[in-house]
Amino acid sequence: MSLIDERQDFSDVADVFLLHGSMQSPAFLDGRLCALLALRDVSPQAWLEEVCISLGVEQPRDEASAERLLGWRKQTLEALSASDLNYAPLLPDELFSLGEQAQGLKEWTLGFIEVVDDVADSELRERWSQALRESIDDLEALSRIETDIDDSPENENDLFALTEHARMAAMLLYTEQHPGKPQVEQTDAPVH
Repeated sequence: MSLIDERQDFSDVADVFLLHGSMQSPAFLDGRLCALLALRDVSPQAWLEEVCISLGVEQPRDEASAERLLGWRKQTLEALSASDLNYAPLLPDELFSLGEQAQGLKEWTLGFIEVVDDVADSELRERWSQALRESIDDLEALSRIETDIDDSPENENDLFALTEHARMAAMLLYTEQHPGKPQVEQTDAPVH
């Protein structure tokens, strides 16, 4: 199986970054990727160019790295457009401290908001639902969260809720920009 078709997780992409001499977290670029796919349908080539610019390289150092980076884009697009609504931001997992996870969520949000601010003009925003506008406003507040947090069940629950909110905002943006995708079952409202 090609690396493009393999499931990418945070560590897989971070390893590619390290291979290219970058200590940055993939979370910021994942936020950008999600918003770009929602608002501009960023092509595989354009995505690869954006990642390379961010890593400070002209091109991926090998075919495996290119496949991982393209697989990341493919995986994100498939999750955003899937009917099971299973998109999840590429963030540090439970192997990282809650502070590191919160920092990843903050970086993801900053990347997402940066693209929304660059691409979504006032005319486009006017066509958004009230729920989407509120979600985007919430993400702007989320980009300022405190990341110096203790590992506690309460903080873990709060971080999970904030991550879920970001995930839902991303899916809402994608579905409003791509009507009919994903095809989600419609249920008839009960008649009283």
